[in-house]
Amino acid sequence: MAEDRSTNDSVRLANHFLIAMPALADPNFSQTVTYVCEHNEQGAMGIVINRPTEVTLGDLFEHMGLETNEHSPSTGTVFVGGPVKRDRGFVLHPPDSPWESSIKISDEVALTTSRDILAALARGRGPDRCLVALGYAGWGAGQLEEEMGQNAWLSGPADPEVIFQTAYEDRWHAAALRLGIDISRLSSETGHA
Repeated sequence: MAEDRSTNDSVRLANHFLIAMPALADPNFSQTVTYVCEHNEQGAMGIVINRPTEVTLGDLFEHMGLETNEHSPSTGTVFVGGPVKRDRGFVLHPPDSPWESSIKISDEVALTTSRDILAALARGRGPDRCLVALGYAGWGAGQLEEEMGQNAWLSGPADPEVIFQTAYEDRWHAAALRLGIDISRLSSETGHA
């Protein structure tokens, strides 16, 4: 009997990277790495971790009316987390502090959507390692599985070092290398044998 690869089985991609294949032409996802935060029968949700905006954390703190001080990481980069709800903030960070609205994804990564984490960051009291994004990537039921079947994505276990310590411009290559793949050697042409 053929293996059922639907979301009803044990194939779950939370705490995995989705690495865009070179042929993926969607401008929202071309050459991106998405950290999958949730994946179930209703669909999937993730944060793109290598698409910077021109907005700094200082700009974001000012826009939100948050009090800053000399310890504020005001020059930090804010990322485009995906094409959905770009007016909302999402923070990936180690799950070391309780915030008002957080989900623990793994022992090393949590996602927080509440204002309190940004207020703490503005005062220099937030997590030591974090990635702040506006918006998220979302897939409806079965949509991600269909895209994977069309070879749009590579997937593999996430590595917090890629999220928090690797330069954003190197994350696409670094995430693929974690799978033993030099993505620059893959063709951007798609084909079927």
